[in-house]
Amino acid sequence: MQRHWLSGLCLFMALVLLAGCSSPHYLQPNPKVTADIPQAGGGQQVSVNVVDGRESEVLGTRSGAAMSTATITVYAHDLVPKLQAQAEQAVRQMGFTPTTESVEGRPSLTLTLTRLGYERGDGQPVLGNARLEAIFRSVAKNAGYTYTGTYTSRRDQSYAIRPNREDNTNMVNELLSDGLNRAFRDPELGRLLAR
Repeated sequence: MQRHWLSGLCLFMALVLLAGCSSPHYLQPNPKVTADIPQAGGGQQVSVNVVDGRESEVLGTRSGAAMSTATITVYAHDLVPKLQAQAEQAVRQMGFTPTTESVEGRPSLTLTLTRLGYERGDGQPVLGNARLEAIFRSVAKNAGYTYTGTYTSRRDQSYAIRPNREDNTNMVNELLSDGLNRAFRDPELGRLLAR
């Protein structure tokens, strides 16, 4: 009787673990601009617009297998307003006055998240490995001039136990924050907007 009970308990635990491994993760990262940003403006208004240019809101799968149900997703409707707020804050730190209104002749900055990916890397035999990548593209326009910058942030994370939702959220958060910092540290952005 006790053996049957233990067998049943072991089976139940195995099913719970399998269900946990195959369940999707819906992440809600909250990236922050933390870099020292070069100041270039004198209070001029700049139209700031953030766009989600990803092909899919699904970053990848926790297992790395293409057909896995253990997907990792970051929804645009949750992420874009947070990126917009950070972009406006960064433009303010540059010395400009950000606005979301587009007006003919006003300097503008469009920041596009073109890629946010989560793949399985080449890990050691016992360890797993997650490879994350974020790519931002900025397009600054002013007085007939345009400056385009591309900023790539990558992270390789080894693990013995597959990352949970909180771990994945933290990794994506750090990745996006690094990408934003790279973009707004670019002195050419401020120079063109201040022309």
